[in-house]
Amino acid sequence: MPTPDKQLSAEQSRQIAATIREEIALRRVSRQTLAEQAKLSLSTLEKVLSGRRPFTLATTVRLEQALGVTLRKGLDLAPTAASLNGAIAPDGLGAYSRRAVTWLEGTYITVRPSFGDRNTIYAYQTEIAWDDVASSLLFREGERLDAAFTQYGEVAVPNQSGFIYLVTNRHGQHRLITVSRPTISGEMYGIITTLLAGRGSMLTPIAAPIAFLPIKNIPTPSVGRISSSDVNHAVYRDHLRRTTDEPFALFLPG
Repeated sequence: MPTPDKQLSAEQSRQIAATIREEIALRRVSRQTLAEQAKLSLSTLEKVLSGRRPFTLATTVRLEQALGVTLRKGLDLAPTAASLNGAIAPDGLGAYSRRAVTWLEGTYITVRPSFGDRNTIYAYQTEIAWDDVASSLLFREGERLDAAFTQYGEVAVPNQSGFIYLVTNRHGQHRLITVSRPTISGEMYGIITTLLAGRGSMLTPIAAPIAFLPIKNIPTPSVGRISSSDVNHAVYRDHLRRTTDEPFALFLPG
């Protein structure tokens, strides 16, 4: 059973390398940029892509997180020993066991106010799933109109506060989502703190209410910019209002 530093076979490495080269071409990013996003040295990336060094599970997972795609699909990699024996997340994420957080795994419709139009709601999908190599829950966004701003990262579930934290950390730049534990019907409510992109390179800190709705609870989910004419606008709006009405989060006046 492979451990995180276990080398993959030559054929598995070849398939993964081919997929990565295709993603690099499609995204028009440099290998240097990909190496930085995956927190790898450029030398390591060059060696695995050229076949001079086999991939390891740990390197593969880092590249998956950087690219936002699954590289191990169809490779029939066996589960790690940790996943079979009850994996534990790092202390910095709350030291939770996999069995203790299975209720969080799934696909959610994520809704927040649109930063550009106060009458519009922005919606996209977020998947939360356990990753054997990272030994923690990871989240990954999808179905975003602004695909370049798609986020992915770690999920912290500490016992002390009773809240859940979805953390993006890219070269020290953070985005943080703090949400409540799921309600009886599975929704989570809280606050997103991020940066608003303005003209040119201008960035402004911004915070807003956010809600995670289990996709199974929305019969015909809408994603993108949701205007008042959309069939789900009223439902999404009511969930966002619930964030502050109950309240799951507070916004203090200046």
